[in-house]
Amino acid sequence: MRTNDQEAEAALPRDLSLVQAVALNMIDMVGIGPFVVLPLVIGIMGGPQHVLAWVAGAFLALIDGLIWAEFGAAMPRAGGSYVFLRESYGPRWGKLVSFLFIWQTMIQAPLVVASGAIGFAQYLSFLLPLTAASRRVASGTLVVALTFILYRKIATLGRITVALWIGVLGTLAWFIIGGLSHFDAGLAFSYPPGAWDLTWAFWVALGHATVKTTYSYLGYYNVSHLGGEIRDPEKNIPRAILISILGIAAIYLAMQYAVIGVIPWREAAVSPFIVSTLIQRLYGPVAANAATVLVLWIAFASLFAVMLGYSRIPYAAALDGNFFKVMGRLHPTKGFPHVALLWLGATSFVFSLLFTLSQVINAILAMRILVQFIGGAVGVMLLRNRLGKAHLPFRMWLYPMPALVAIVLWASILASTGWRFALAGLGMTLLGVAVFGVVYGFPRRTGP
Repeated sequence: MRTNDQEAEAALPRDLSLVQAVALNMIDMVGIGPFVVLPLVIGIMGGPQHVLAWVAGAFLALIDGLIWAEFGAAMPRAGGSYVFLRESYGPRWGKLVSFLFIWQTMIQAPLVVASGAIGFAQYLSFLLPLTAASRRVASGTLVVALTFILYRKIATLGRITVALWIGVLGTLAWFIIGGLSHFDAGLAFSYPPGAWDLTWAFWVALGHATVKTTYSYLGYYNVSHLGGEIRDPEKNIPRAILISILGIAAIYLAMQYAVIGVIPWREAAVSPFIVSTLIQRLYGPVAANAATVLVLWIAFASLFAVMLGYSRIPYAAALDGNFFKVMGRLHPTKGFPHVALLWLGATSFVFSLLFTLSQVINAILAMRILVQFIGGAVGVMLLRNRLGKAHLPFRMWLYPMPALVAIVLWASILASTGWRFALAGLGMTLLGVAVFGVVYGFPRRTGP
C-alpha cells in the first residue's frame, strides 16, 4: 500500500536540476533583505564594525544549513521542514511538532512574502512619488502578479528561475564591482572611538544587528521544501544548500565594503535607498534609476522563489491528513498544488497591506525559531538516534556540534528580537499546542 509521501513524490515530477535548485535558493536568500537592512545594521552597530553582524549571520546560516542538508538528503519530499519534523520526532510526538510547524507557517510564510513586497514598494518610491497608501497598493499588486506567474508547471518555473538568477547575479556584480573599483580604505575603516570595546552594550548591539542579517540569509533551506521535485536529491539538495550559503555570504560581505568604501558610514546608516545612493554617487542619477529597477528585479525574483517553496508545505501536510484536505489538490493539467498557492497569495496580499517592514522582520524570526530552527536542530539528533548514520546519504561535519551550536545561537537570536516578539512567538506556539489538543488529542504512550 502506498503512503501519502509516496503518492506526493509520484504526483510531483522531478524536473529541477542542481543549477535550478541553487538558483532558487540564492534568489530566495537575496531578495530585498540586504538592501533594506544594510543601513539598519550600520546604525545599530554604529560604525564599519557592522560587518561582524554579517559574518555572524553567515556562520549561523552555515551551521543550520548542515542540519537541513542532512534532513533534505535523507527525506527528499515535498514539504521539507514539515516532513523532517514529523519523521524526526517519531509516531508519538511527530504529528504534534509537524502540526506546530504548519500552524506557525500559516502566519510566518505570508509574513515572509509580505516583507519582500513591502521592501519592493519602499525601493519603488525612489522612482515614483508614492504615499504610504500607494506603497501598500504596490506591495499588494506585486503579490497578485507573482501568484499569477507561479500558476504553471514546475519545468517552466525552473527555466524562469535560471533567467531571474542570472539577472540577480549580474545586478549584484555591477553594484559590487562598481563600489570596490572606487574603494576608499579611509572611509571603509573609519571606526568611531570605542568601536571594538567588547562591553555588554557591544554584544547587545551585535545581537540586534544579527537579527537583521539573519533575516537576509533566510531561504537556504527553500530547496528542501521542493525535495519531491529535484533530480538526484540525495546529492543535489546538500550541494544546493551549501553552495548557496557560501555564495551569498561572499556576495554580502563584498557588498558591505562596496558601500562603506564609497559612502561614509554615518550617511549610509540613514539612507533608505542605499544601493541607489551608491550608484548615483558613482555614475549619476540615470544610472541610479537603472540600479533601482534592478533591485526591484531582485526583490521580484526572491518572492518568486519564496512563494514557490512555501506553497508545497500545506500541500504535504494536507496529504498527511494534518491540514485542510483541499490544500492537497493538484492542478488537473499543470500538476502543481494550486489551492495551496492561491491560499498563500491571498494571505500574503492581506499582510502586505497591514504591516511595516521592521515589524515583519522581527515577527518572522520570533515565529520560526522555536519550532523550525531549534526544533529542527533537536530533531536531527533524534533522527540520528533512530536511523543511525548508515542510512543518511549526507552527514553533517563534526556532528553533533553544528546542531548544539545552532540551538544556542537561535536562542540568542530569539532573545534579541525583543521580549514582546519572543513572547508572541512562544504564545503562538502554545496556542498551537492547545488547538492540536482540542482537534487531535495529545500523544499518549503506547505499549508497556
